[in-house]
Amino acid sequence: MKSIIKGNFVNVFTEEIYPAEIEVKNGIIECLRKIKGNFSGYILPGFIDSHIHIESSMLTPSRFAEAVVPHGTTAVIADPHEIANVMGIAGIEYMREDSAHTPLQVFFTAPSCVPATNFETSGAILGPEEIEQLMSDDQVVALGEMMNFPGVIGKDPIVIEKIQIAQNYRKPVDGHAPLLSGTELCEYVAAGISTDHECTHINEAVEKKRLGMKIMIREGSSARNLEDLITVQGEFLVSDDKHPEDLLEGHMDQILRKAVEMGMDPLEALKMVTLNPSKHYNLNCGALKPGTRADIVLVDDLENFKVRKVWIGGELVAEEGKPFFKVDPMPLKSTFSVKPLKSSDFEVKSSRKEEKVRVIDLIEDQLLTSESEAVLRVLNGKLQADVGNDILKIAVVERYGHNHIANGFVKGFRLNNGAIASSVAHDSHNIIIVGTDSQQMAEAGNILINNDGGLVAVVNGKHYSLKLPIAGLMSTMNATEVSSQLNQLHEMVKSMGSNLKSPFMTLSFMGLLVIPKLKISDKGLFDVDNFRFVDVIK
Repeated sequence: MKSIIKGNFVNVFTEEIYPAEIEVKNGIIECLRKIKGNFSGYILPGFIDSHIHIESSMLTPSRFAEAVVPHGTTAVIADPHEIANVMGIAGIEYMREDSAHTPLQVFFTAPSCVPATNFETSGAILGPEEIEQLMSDDQVVALGEMMNFPGVIGKDPIVIEKIQIAQNYRKPVDGHAPLLSGTELCEYVAAGISTDHECTHINEAVEKKRLGMKIMIREGSSARNLEDLITVQGEFLVSDDKHPEDLLEGHMDQILRKAVEMGMDPLEALKMVTLNPSKHYNLNCGALKPGTRADIVLVDDLENFKVRKVWIGGELVAEEGKPFFKVDPMPLKSTFSVKPLKSSDFEVKSSRKEEKVRVIDLIEDQLLTSESEAVLRVLNGKLQADVGNDILKIAVVERYGHNHIANGFVKGFRLNNGAIASSVAHDSHNIIIVGTDSQQMAEAGNILINNDGGLVAVVNGKHYSLKLPIAGLMSTMNATEVSSQLNQLHEMVKSMGSNLKSPFMTLSFMGLLVIPKLKISDKGLFDVDNFRFVDVIK
């Protein structure tokens, strides 16, 4: 089947703009030639998000495609790290199979850190043998973000073997090295790490860039680094994690718009979501030239990037914000093995009248946390939250059948009463709960377990939940439905006193042991800077 697409063509190779026609046969560009004529709008290569965790959208891959393709996203490089920590290879196969029935090109990276650390309990382990299996697949284009930077620097044999496997297949290794600097950063780069998406300030990004790393400028739902890194001349614009309500507003088109608003050259920004990822990951898309797939986007202008039409493989798949394809998400059996919870599971005991404790201090819009301390009173041998000073209880409940529960304290959620719980808890996705008292924490956790995963808010006997039955991470509902339920949850949490924009996404990162400074896993309170467990009571 042959077709011709005409318009004002934006050439990402030469940075020229001119009228052109593109001849497409069987989904592949046969010829592209300059013509004369007056056309409205601009023809661009389809947008690529070169680093995203689809699971963080809380949508199955097919529902994710339904949401992002109308915004001009024609390909993504997905790190299925989240579901791999829950289900291993079987989880990655689920992502592959569910996405296969959509026009969106979904490439994968092989999750390098399952589990992310040995300091938490995950549902699976991916060793060198599994990495070899994944790397042999053409749909797998890189080794996923190497979060275990201490393992890289310390030359952990398993970590080094995984990197070597990727290099044997001539595939890049993505990085994850927040705040790493100096000699340790040199050692990390020397191991063969090619990218980093964790930079939060310009000096950090410049140091990494000077050592040859390619900088992914992240603008997601929780971590927003574009404003701080706009001048660094990064190689990629990525989202990393996007919530469904944000995807309804836009995806890469929205990031492009913000980058240009902040002063980035439009063609430079465009190359960061097309040509650059195409070259780095050796993709057959991301640039319009003979022999490549006809993944094409028509936009109004190069400022707002308002998407009018989207072609994938030469087929018109979306127009004016509407997808032209239907999806039918695959079901999945429960991944939970947890005993019913009781209030005593969430107590920190003491024989004294008061105790000085370590407190996780969240930083809004960042994955980083800090550490503070507080003096808490003891009642009937149990440490009490100090709601008036925003010192709340936090707990992680292991969900894979080992019955681990760890308790601590956190500042920044600002709940006056009640509890919130989530089975989205990076990286091992155990159940994480924050609350003002143990009874409501147990109630929230039990509702979540009965739902086979999701998000829950409980206050004074009332509750509201968003069910995420696909590995406790994703819903089979569409983005509008998930967003509506999530917004209702956010409103309930707001009525409980919190003013966080994304309280559940913030909650999910309190268990992320590879981002400084103080976090919590099912095994205890964890000092990321020193990579060791610490006592709750000082």
